[in-house]
Amino acid sequence: MSALKRLGIEPEISPANQEISVEQEQTAKCFGFKWCKRETYESEKMKAKSKKWLLERYCSGDPDKLIQWLSGGRKIILDAGCGSGYSSILLFGDHLNNHDYLGTDISNSVDIAKIRFAENGYTGDFLQVNLMELPMPADSIDIIFSEGVLHHTDSVEASINFLTTKLKQGGRFMFYVYARKAPLREYTDDHIRHYLKTLDDEAAWEALKPLTKLGIALGELNTEIQVEEDIPYLGIKSGKFDLQRLFYWNICKLFYDPELSLDELNHINFDWFRPLNCHRHTAGEVVQFCSEAGLKIEHLDEQMSGITIVGRKA
Repeated sequence: MSALKRLGIEPEISPANQEISVEQEQTAKCFGFKWCKRETYESEKMKAKSKKWLLERYCSGDPDKLIQWLSGGRKIILDAGCGSGYSSILLFGDHLNNHDYLGTDISNSVDIAKIRFAENGYTGDFLQVNLMELPMPADSIDIIFSEGVLHHTDSVEASINFLTTKLKQGGRFMFYVYARKAPLREYTDDHIRHYLKTLDDEAAWEALKPLTKLGIALGELNTEIQVEEDIPYLGIKSGKFDLQRLFYWNICKLFYDPELSLDELNHINFDWFRPLNCHRHTAGEVVQFCSEAGLKIEHLDEQMSGITIVGRKA
């Protein structure tokens, strides 16, 4: 039985009749655009790097943890903000055919996800629907997976509260949200996001290429710099840093990886700069959101990029 049948949901739901904010509408359009550019995220190198990072953050690099969470019968897995199904395919892999998967997204990327699932031989159901309008009953989902999505809603706190109501008692909520960055980085990132606001998606994609090329130029310098003392008012720690990474974490996001192409790097930068909804939080704030929603945190991974949580409904 499919996830939709188990949940008693009609397969034809459209966000057209749902009220969404201007920011959510813009975010939906830009992610629909991004996930259609499959050549920018489907290389074997990019998928291998993404899978390794997912396992590192959610499972401390141990795939057996995932097996443990999926044990005990056929689970209903809700991918809240599935995009093209990219992260679920990489993290859950062949487990998807042993459970009932439902991918939902506010954008039309669910059409790409459906194609990609079929190409990989995986079964799943898909709905284009606003995350805050998900139609399944309360206490009906075993696992909610929301990789890099909640910070693109109108409120991370409200999204955690709402999604937790959909979990069964003892069900797990796996999610990743952006961490607050250094003051200059926060300012610069929002400045660029505001600049791109008036452009269409294709123009915004092209406008980011010079920034992406600057990241490549800094990375190719392969130069380290010594910061002798903490600079607390800029959020900069003392130590030895690669010049590109020092710039990246403290001044402006311009992603660089020598094994990725210009378009793959631009995809990552577009993902960050284009959505108008792009909230950042401290780990303490996220922990508080979980506590108030009734989630007991089993696993927390805090990195400079963001906070990964595996929480269980108490």
